[in-house]
Amino acid sequence: MLPPAAPAGKSPPAGSGQPASARWCASTLSFLAGYVDTAGFIALFGLFTAHVTGNFVLLGRALVEPHHDVQLKLLAFPAFIAAVALCHLLVLRWQRHSGNALRRALLLQLGLLLAAAICGWLAAPIRSSDAPLVMLSGLLCTAAMGVQNAYGKLLLPQLAATTVMTGNVTQLVIDAIDAARGPGTVRPADKMKLLWPVLSFAAGAFGGALAVSRYGVAALLLPCFLLAALAATARRGN
Repeated sequence: MLPPAAPAGKSPPAGSGQPASARWCASTLSFLAGYVDTAGFIALFGLFTAHVTGNFVLLGRALVEPHHDVQLKLLAFPAFIAAVALCHLLVLRWQRHSGNALRRALLLQLGLLLAAAICGWLAAPIRSSDAPLVMLSGLLCTAAMGVQNAYGKLLLPQLAATTVMTGNVTQLVIDAIDAARGPGTVRPADKMKLLWPVLSFAAGAFGGALAVSRYGVAALLLPCFLLAALAATARRGN
């Protein structure tokens, strides 16, 4: 079962342990993010779907090296923002009505990702980022990952970040230096909380690259299955 979701905007008490269900959830979501981000980058002409930082870099490059596939990256940013805003509003509503906010958020992401896979399949063979169905697939995929970023902050603040690994890797290096300086400065549980998402994200990136090179956008069906499994195990009342 998944760990209980926290009320939106609230974190668990400091020093609270991380159960096996939380580690499994963080690892699964990190694998999913790495997988989708890499698959989208390969299949959708360099589009980063799980975070917007990479798209800012690519847009900056487009200012000095104009190329034809910049339109999708421009539209990805408002799609990401809209998905985060929508997820936040829906989570607040679900929690006011005592709904299972985490399960519903996972199903929302599942619906967006499945729609992205269908649009990509209908657009095959994908030859241009400006084709309407290709653009729709990319925007839906970006929206799906915007939802994951949102419910990760709102409902799972006890987990390490699952979509962007920069902060996790930075903290791991800091913890490694502190541990080398002397025992007891870093708890093993804290190190493992960050290590598993980083390893899972890397595994997802490799898996996404291999899957999309062999199966095309049909590779997105695997993260859809993972989201369905997470939604099925989400606790009632979250």
